[in-house]
Amino acid sequence: MNRTSFNYLIGLSLTLGLFLSCGNKPKNTNYDYEKAAEAFYADESYYPILDELLGVFQPLHAVGELKPIYTNEEEAMTKLMKNETWLAFTSRNFSEKELKNLKDRRFLPRSIQIGYDGLAIIVNKENTDTCITVKDIKRILKGEVKNWSEVYPKSKLGLIDVVFDNPKSSTVRYCVDSILGGQPINSENIGAVKTSKDVIEYVERHKNSFGIIGSNWLNDRHDTTNVTFNKAITVMKVSRLDSATATNSYRPYQYYLYNGNYPLIRHFYALLNEPRSGIPSGFAHFCRLPKGQLIIFKAGLMPIQGDMEIREVQVVKE
Repeated sequence: MNRTSFNYLIGLSLTLGLFLSCGNKPKNTNYDYEKAAEAFYADESYYPILDELLGVFQPLHAVGELKPIYTNEEEAMTKLMKNETWLAFTSRNFSEKELKNLKDRRFLPRSIQIGYDGLAIIVNKENTDTCITVKDIKRILKGEVKNWSEVYPKSKLGLIDVVFDNPKSSTVRYCVDSILGGQPINSENIGAVKTSKDVIEYVERHKNSFGIIGSNWLNDRHDTTNVTFNKAITVMKVSRLDSATATNSYRPYQYYLYNGNYPLIRHFYALLNEPRSGIPSGFAHFCRLPKGQLIIFKAGLMPIQGDMEIREVQVVKE
């Protein structure tokens, strides 16, 4: 599986996305309600959880079928702004310009936050360095360091081969906005495949790889405690401090999303612009209702509602 360079593409996509979603008020406000109500668009990194939510929601609401279309975050927002869908799932809220654009066209956009997930850093199983700082992640993305030995002096893995899911995904946007403070990703060592699944497979095959992926792709569905990640790769521990150790670094487990110890936390939104209360609105609100929130919780993400019971457990080795 090949990856492609995307430094140019990410700069282009951010500019194009801004133009499409925040431009002047369109003259033609006509829309095809029924066609737009047939499907929702979602960033592909949320496929596992949305697939589970839709699988429970659909049989309970037999009045019509809602089709999921998994793409990148930019396209999902573009479809929503063009009234080609009434529902988009993203890791960001509407911008002020997007809200104004929709309200100027006499729509009533609604934002429903339904949970949190973590942005996970994954490496090959043969990589023995399993803790990293946010500062070093930033240095890698900016191109300030290009070899593993520049982060871990004893490493012999050579070039850091960074791989994303898609140049226009929520994962890339989060790195630009939240890790780099709006500065562009700037390294020839960075590329993209097509999907989150592809990132996992790429990292599994390449010893020097460094993957960035939404954490809900990593949970072992057979583990009801949500503390087992995909065993084919290693999920790195991440620290806010300047030096990462086993005691000050954390993986994106549910509890560390809950207490804020994990530093790379994303919001999970359902963005609505439906002029009626149809199936898209019903599914968006279902994700926020107790049954939907329980599905999110069992999948290893952090639901926006509900109390989490914390118990301290002492493990004794005999």
